[in-house]
Amino acid sequence: MCAKHKKYFSQRLTSWRKEIVKSNNDNVVLNNLDDNVSSADIVDQASSQTEKTVELRASNRRRKLVNKIDHALKKLKDGTYGYCEETGEPIGLQRLIARPIATLCIEAQERHEKEEKIFVSN
Repeated sequence: MCAKHKKYFSQRLTSWRKEIVKSNNDNVVLNNLDDNVSSADIVDQASSQTEKTVELRASNRRRKLVNKIDHALKKLKDGTYGYCEETGEPIGLQRLIARPIATLCIEAQERHEKEEKIFVSN
């Protein structure tokens, strides 16, 4: 991977990370403003609780995504970004553009998904 590609992915990952962190921070502030929990209407309380549960799951997914982005940025610094963790083969640029946090080449990812499907169906 050339320096131009490394710079592109570094900027893209950093920008994506900032966007996710900002979104998480905004959601924390909005959740603190929610006052339906103290509502007398049990339906409002249940609805509020459901919304909070869904948002908590989404927040957890975003936090995991930030960890994956951090991992990708670390790999960019140590020169291992863009290489399959399973085979050591380069991950195609098109795949990295589509999924900048990809750690497996297409073949390894397909193999992994097939094994997962077999495991789940048994």
